[in-house]
Amino acid sequence: MAHPMNTAAEQTPRLAKQPGKLSPEAEKLQTRLCRLVGEAIADYRMIEAGDKIMVCLSGGKDSYGLLDILRVLQHRAPIRFDLVAVNLDQKQPGFPAHVLPDYLTGLGVPFHIEERDTYSIVKRMIPEGQTTCSLCSRLRRGILYRVASELGATKIALGHHRDDILETLFLNMGYGGKLKGMAPIFRAKERGHVVIRPLAHVPETDLAHYAELMAFPIIPCDLCGSQDTLKRKAMKALLRDWEQRSPGSLDNIFTAMANVVPSRLMDRRLHDFSTGPDADPEQGLNRGHDDRCKDVRMDGPGLRITGPRRAGDSA
Repeated sequence: MAHPMNTAAEQTPRLAKQPGKLSPEAEKLQTRLCRLVGEAIADYRMIEAGDKIMVCLSGGKDSYGLLDILRVLQHRAPIRFDLVAVNLDQKQPGFPAHVLPDYLTGLGVPFHIEERDTYSIVKRMIPEGQTTCSLCSRLRRGILYRVASELGATKIALGHHRDDILETLFLNMGYGGKLKGMAPIFRAKERGHVVIRPLAHVPETDLAHYAELMAFPIIPCDLCGSQDTLKRKAMKALLRDWEQRSPGSLDNIFTAMANVVPSRLMDRRLHDFSTGPDADPEQGLNRGHDDRCKDVRMDGPGLRITGPRRAGDSA
């Protein structure tokens, strides 16, 4: 069952009602988040004039933060674009169905609640103790693509953040044998929708802190959030430990995802190795970049630690 678009909110002007005055800490963090989201939107041309952005709202900290920052940018942007929040009520037992409609009505944001009992389908098809994420994700994705078409949305905004992208990169390497993360923008094979991830540059810790400061009415996911054996949770813990042991390492890894040197990898589809080695494959790619880490190189029989690599250095 689908709830029709909230008509009262739909009749509100483009600039939705703004919240009360923020605390200095919240305002400072909001400014940082707007900068990071704005950079991602500009870097990957996520939003264009006249777009109708369908913001997928689950009730978690990430999607709340996504909607809030997009509303702020909507107010400040030199171009006009519209937002509609969409929630998929999957009929999980104990799901507080009133929370999101009450919250969105209070903000004056146009919204749509789609009711589909995917919970029963997942429970019926997935044996107890096994992860439900894959099936749940496929069901949810198909429903949201259909809803986007019905609402006339030109873009679908998801709440994946920087940490999600890093975790996916390492999960794909460790379990899938692929050097593959999450694209900040892509066109879905199903129905051809353009999907964007405006939080691509935002660390999860910032979103968690922002949710606390803004007192978002968080709704926990009891369907999959309680499965402590998920590989993603283990990867999250591994990366968190890595960052604690070597502060700044995750920033460097994330930067590396946009600073790829195909000739120093092994994919023949990306580089023609038959022509012989490049004389200076990194020339120009790292110019002006500070690696912020030391370079480990072979020096005789052992290893030698040197300073940051200069543009044009060979490995």
